[in-house]
Amino acid sequence: MPYPYEKLTKLPAREKLTLLMRNEKLFHIIFAEQFGKKTLDLLFGVATKLRKIAKSREGQDFLGNLLAHKSAMLYFTQPSTRTYLSFVRACQFLGMNYAEVRDPSISSSFKGESDIDGVRTFSNYFDLIIMRHAEGGFAERVAYLMNETGRPIPVISAGAGPDEHPTQALLDLYTLNRSFGERAGGINGIHIAFMGDVARGRTVRSLAKLLTRYENIHMSFVSPPELKIKEDLRKWLDRRGAKFQEIEDVNTIIKDIDAIYVTRIQDEYKDESIVEEEVNYEPYCLTMEQVNLMKPTAIVMHPLPRRDELDVRIDQDPRAAYWKQERNGMWIRAALVAYVFNADSLINHYYTENYSH
Repeated sequence: MPYPYEKLTKLPAREKLTLLMRNEKLFHIIFAEQFGKKTLDLLFGVATKLRKIAKSREGQDFLGNLLAHKSAMLYFTQPSTRTYLSFVRACQFLGMNYAEVRDPSISSSFKGESDIDGVRTFSNYFDLIIMRHAEGGFAERVAYLMNETGRPIPVISAGAGPDEHPTQALLDLYTLNRSFGERAGGINGIHIAFMGDVARGRTVRSLAKLLTRYENIHMSFVSPPELKIKEDLRKWLDRRGAKFQEIEDVNTIIKDIDAIYVTRIQDEYKDESIVEEEVNYEPYCLTMEQVNLMKPTAIVMHPLPRRDELDVRIDQDPRAAYWKQERNGMWIRAALVAYVFNADSLINHYYTENYSH
């Protein structure tokens, strides 16, 4: 028998977004499309201020007391290292206590308890749920469940199966902002190529949606014919008037792009329509020779981990942004947690008092 709130997952997107808000601001973080331009600018500003504040002992002491009265449950039952550790550090910077659930085999699920009942039980002990789950839509259902309890607490999705990865999209966009924010127009007008498994890459889906918040963005999806973007994303981009193309040869645009977002093959998400052994992935591995053809101001991004799709020689090139991208994740996630608990105004005030003279 389905839970009563399961029907909410069938609602139109606009109605869902309303259910994920409190007091006219974001409460649960589930979808990339929840973030409007105003909220993105706010989060980017807070993240950048956090970086500077944390450089001093006094600043670290201030941050360490901000949310010392709050606690977080990191419910990560799908493999994760980067996302998990960046959220751990985000909580630590803000002084939050946290605990983890990572191995269902040593929890009550081993006794037959459903994941949803387990999360509801654990939520009684914490003020925030940060979760990664292999099942698409799971974090969304937990958010609706929390709305119906007597003690609603926010849920932040750290990846939901092949569906979305909203906080990865935030750090990706923050990386673009730090790379192009100083130029005239900022991110507006950039040409970004997504290369690799764009069919099953949830980071691609989420970032592509966020990029529609900006003006005159040109997106090129470069992939083998078997791994093109899915029809739902194609229709979503069409409805929003996004400028995009689907091509198979990155060399036709390599000199023109401002950023290239390389992804590995997502073979952990099985798709009966894709025969992995028949996909020729070699043309979608970025080489140093190709990077040498890119603009001096262009950047190379990758959500990591990588396999062979990113030449290690690129690591030493100033256009390699993926290591900065990972560090950016820690700061933007700290900014997001602060925002959820209304501590962003305290950060802005502290920065103004101590760094704006």
